[in-house]
Amino acid sequence: MIGKQMLDLSGKNAFVTGIANKNSIAWGIAQQLHQAGANIGVNYLPDEKGRFEKKVKELVEPIAPDIIVPCNVQDDALMEEMFKAIANKWGKLDIFVHCLAFADKQYLEGDFSIVPRDAFSKSLEISAYSLVHFARLAKPLMKEGGSIITLSYIGGVKVMPSYNLMGIAKSALEMNVRYLAAELGEQNIRVNGISAGPIRTLASSAVGGIRDMIKHMDNAAPLRRTVTQEEVGNTAAFLASNLSSGITGQIIYVDAGFEIMGM
Repeated sequence: MIGKQMLDLSGKNAFVTGIANKNSIAWGIAQQLHQAGANIGVNYLPDEKGRFEKKVKELVEPIAPDIIVPCNVQDDALMEEMFKAIANKWGKLDIFVHCLAFADKQYLEGDFSIVPRDAFSKSLEISAYSLVHFARLAKPLMKEGGSIITLSYIGGVKVMPSYNLMGIAKSALEMNVRYLAAELGEQNIRVNGISAGPIRTLASSAVGGIRDMIKHMDNAAPLRRTVTQEEVGNTAAFLASNLSSGITGQIIYVDAGFEIMGM
C-alpha cells in the first residue's frame, strides 16, 4: 500500500518576490507556503520615501519572515545583495517564487504596433528576463534541488483585450520556464508557471476592463467564477512540495477552467 502523503514544507526555505499589498497574488502564495511550514523570505521595491518597505513589512508581520530585503530587478547589485542575504541567513534555498511584471499602462491598449522600443525592452526585462537572472542566482543555493515558480496569464498565449505589451512579456516568460526547466532538471531544480484567472490586484488595476473580464469569467468559466489568491497560493504550495516532484516546465492553469473554453 502506498503511504498517505500530505503537503508539508516544514524546514524548507521559500523566498517570495512581488508582494505589494494584501491583494497581491504573491501575498496569497506567501501565506500558503507559510501555512505549509516553510520559512519565508520576501522583498520590497525600494523607493526614496520608503513607502513600499513600510507597507510590505506591516503586511507580512503575521507570517514573521526570516528575510526582508530591498530588490529592484533593474539593479544587478541589489539582486546580488538579496541572494547574499539568503545565503547568509539560510545557507540554501528550496523554493523561489517570481511574481514580478511591468508594462507601461499606455501600451496595454490601443494599437499594438505603436509600442516603442524602450517600452518593449523595459517590459521584457522586468517581466521575463528577471526570471532568468533570478534562476542564475538561485541555482548555486539550490544544493538539494528546488522549485522555481512564476506567474503568467492566458494573455501570453491568446489575444486578450487591454493586454497588448504584457501579453508579449508573458509569452516570453512562459518560454523561459521551459528552457530553464530543461537546463536545471539535472540538478533536480523544477521550474513551473501558474497561469491564474483575473484577480483584482494592484497590477491588474492597470488593465482596462478588469471588472468586465472578471464578470465574463463568472459567466463563461466552467466553475462559473474566477479564482482567489488562496487558490493560486495552494497551487504554488503544491508545486513547491514533493507532491509535484515529477512536474517541471509546465504552465498550470488556475482559472476555474476558463482556458478550455472556445466561447
